[in-house]
Amino acid sequence: MSSNRPAPLRVALVSEHASPLAELGGPDAGGQNVYVAQLARRLSLRGHDVTVFTRRDGPDLPTEVTTPGGVKVVHVPAGPAARVPKDELLAFMPEFGAYLARRWRAAPPDVVHAHFWMSGTAALAGVRGLPVPVVQTYHALGTVKKRHQGEDDTSPSQRLAIEAAIGRSCRRVLATCADEVEELVAMGVDRDRVSVVPCGVDPRHFTPVPVPPRPAGAPRRLLAVGRLVRRKGYDRAIRALAAVPDAELLIAGGPEADLLFADPEAERLRKVAEDHGVGDRVTLLGAVAHDRMPRLMSGADLVLSLPDYEPFGIVPIEAMACRTPVVATAVGGHLDTVVDGVTGALVPSGPAADHRLGDVIRTLLDDPRRLARYGRAGRDRVLAHYSWDRVADQVAHVYSAVRSTPTLSGAVR
Repeated sequence: MSSNRPAPLRVALVSEHASPLAELGGPDAGGQNVYVAQLARRLSLRGHDVTVFTRRDGPDLPTEVTTPGGVKVVHVPAGPAARVPKDELLAFMPEFGAYLARRWRAAPPDVVHAHFWMSGTAALAGVRGLPVPVVQTYHALGTVKKRHQGEDDTSPSQRLAIEAAIGRSCRRVLATCADEVEELVAMGVDRDRVSVVPCGVDPRHFTPVPVPPRPAGAPRRLLAVGRLVRRKGYDRAIRALAAVPDAELLIAGGPEADLLFADPEAERLRKVAEDHGVGDRVTLLGAVAHDRMPRLMSGADLVLSLPDYEPFGIVPIEAMACRTPVVATAVGGHLDTVVDGVTGALVPSGPAADHRLGDVIRTLLDDPRRLARYGRAGRDRVLAHYSWDRVADQVAHVYSAVRSTPTLSGAVR
């Protein structure tokens, strides 16, 4: 063990809706599941005793599972043992918190790390009266979601107030990007209690994969990846394709390919493609297995990540790890990860800027040397800043720092 590595700790990760065991691709399974799973595994490999507490959402789930990497996953009985949309889970957080309190009174952890705002309410209730520090990672902020979704935001009405209270009650907030720090300060969180630790990627898995050259005259390949939800901006990529006549667009995400016909967002995107005359150049792949993603990304000329807002965005750093340049909207975590003119291109978000997107894509595709240079720089940037090993080391140092001056914690009221 490295001499500057923190001493082993008993770490409790609370992730109420995002289990590290969940299959990715569902409506509520995405970046947070990856983060919790990878962080837990890397912390365990460093000798920490790691337990993840997540809500029991199936009747056949055992109370406790130990992963091959030595991480304990506890399925907390809180609400029905069934899938419940995350925006409906707040009512079950008192029960979740009470379970944590009973368990931690008998065997308190050294530090608790809550993931998402509702996990924060349960975690703070669980440590009430105990000298156990709580670290909070929001993964997404209600203020940002409300700003961009307006009346379409299905979050509980109390979310913004509770998020602010959590930020004032916990010992440290881990923001995933610089943009989030400013949001937190505007919410009333003391800047001195915020640390920036990004999300990560496994550069051994996401690595350049040799792919056969495409036949002469074959279209250039654009790729977009992520959950099949409106905010991911796939329609923006489709509209841009009309200005890039020698390219095709692959969209990876959503249900299995043979179930796409029943997916409302897939149907909407097919209609957008037909309306813009590019239906024959847009392919919805459906769910793509994790093992296949590096080859898919390596075979693309550009990866597009074009949401209106993105708390962090793992897809761009996965693409960069595969040495594929990225075109991304200049929002959230993209502002940290994608260096404009170095690892890819940042473009403004919003409909008013959509006409520029096609020009940016076409200019890059017409310059293979620039694409290759961006790809090499992207891989170098990931290795320097965004490996999960580096992330886990930074998080572990925060744990040690907050544990050195513990205070009694209280639940958010």
